[in-house]
Amino acid sequence: MNLFDLQGEVAIVIGATGVLGGALADGLGAAGAKVAVLGRNAERGEARVKAIQTKGGTASFFNCDAISRCSLAEAHEQIEAKLGSPTILVNAAGGNAPQVTVTAERAFEQIQLADWQANFDLNLAGGVLLPCQEFGPAMCKRGRGSIINIASVSAHLPLSRVVTYSAAKAAVLSLSQFLAREWATKGVRVNTLTPGFFPAEQNRKLLFNEDGSPTARTKSIWGHTPMNRFGESHELIGACLFLASHKASSFVTGTDIRVDGGFLSQTI
Repeated sequence: MNLFDLQGEVAIVIGATGVLGGALADGLGAAGAKVAVLGRNAERGEARVKAIQTKGGTASFFNCDAISRCSLAEAHEQIEAKLGSPTILVNAAGGNAPQVTVTAERAFEQIQLADWQANFDLNLAGGVLLPCQEFGPAMCKRGRGSIINIASVSAHLPLSRVVTYSAAKAAVLSLSQFLAREWATKGVRVNTLTPGFFPAEQNRKLLFNEDGSPTARTKSIWGHTPMNRFGESHELIGACLFLASHKASSFVTGTDIRVDGGFLSQTI
């Protein structure tokens, strides 16, 4: 028995137009799932679909704004018609924003409430709440589903500077555990993945100088990571496939898998 064969599954990846979400979409497609690539950037979305199809997978792009319930409902209807009923949901939308990053020029107390709320909504409402409200009940009704929410090491150990992002990701962990308990008897499992540090668009300016050299923050991260490096996006795929597969993780819900190079195990 192939524990990680996802033939017959329909996997939604919200945020598949990004680096990490895109890698997870690739992995799900390679494992045999039909992949619904959701995002706001059609050009990137179609490129991700083409990459999956080139490797023999099945995928379609659906334009969707994760912080709009109407947009999610429309995408849901389109997915049902084109690919079938979703059985896997990966919530990979989210990110930090300059307006809510503490810097030498912007102290914590200078962060504007509207900016805080916008970033919090992106990571919690768009990152878990609204997609789960849209796709979760249908999974419960069918008695089968796996939901994978993307957390962050900053949810476990609040990092300097990214205060709003850290608070929102901590809420992602809590909400995911709540849903795991609520839907456990309905055949729907809810878990989280905690990536360590993976260079992506949202954090590149914090990690690298304009000339490409590592910033002081990068050197600090490497020094705190036992593997002494950043992760590569494909290194998240194995954990995602484990949580997505009913055969591999049928008794796993409410848990968090850390893919962080040992970052959260390091003290002094």
